[in-house]
Amino acid sequence: MEGVALWRRLLGEFLGSALLAMVVVGSGIAAQQLSAGQTGLELLENAIATGAGLVAIILIFGSVSGAHFNPVVSLVDAAFGGITFGDAAAYLPVQIAGCITGAIASNVMFALKTVSISTHQRATGPHLLSEVIATAGLLLVIFALARNGRSSVTPAAVGAYIAAAYFFTSSTSFANPAITIGRMFSNTFAGIAPSSALPFIGAQILGAACAIVLVRALYPGLTKTEAEELFVPHHDVRGDDE
Repeated sequence: MEGVALWRRLLGEFLGSALLAMVVVGSGIAAQQLSAGQTGLELLENAIATGAGLVAIILIFGSVSGAHFNPVVSLVDAAFGGITFGDAAAYLPVQIAGCITGAIASNVMFALKTVSISTHQRATGPHLLSEVIATAGLLLVIFALARNGRSSVTPAAVGAYIAAAYFFTSSTSFANPAITIGRMFSNTFAGIAPSSALPFIGAQILGAACAIVLVRALYPGLTKTEAEELFVPHHDVRGDDE
């Protein structure tokens, strides 16, 4: 993200990650309260809110930080030369901190205990396979659109993919180590137990590795410029260092 000061990018990643967690966890809490005992309806409400929220959040922060909000997106972007590995390493802690902050804020907004560690066990074989597939698919959506010069539709495509993946994967498609950690801090519909989080993160990293191989095979001509244009084709936000 040339032209945008690092502190601004980190602020964008923190705020976007916090909003993402609020959308995911908050809509999960609302669904649980509004449609108690109707799991399918709860999941539908959670999925629609998450997909729609993602579109808006990516549009807000895309021209500032690239709107990653996800360590595996940042690492794969660095692997393709879109950002440096140093910047990816700087993004990671603020993405995690943002997701934790957003989850805690969601608890407070719905008058729940500020921090409640989830007891929702998710780490089964099918769930972990789902996370590999969900993460690889998300990254394919992002980088295929970058390669095809259609980054302007990435916000809608990512939102649609995640909303769909809530249903076509048994894990409900976390596909993001930072949100996985954040969701540990809310013992609600969208939560995940700490004992399940580490296997989920391992599956997401494996999915990212698969995505790198697949993107290189499908789009061997992916350039550094295309990798830099993940979400917005033209970055017009000026930083202090210009």
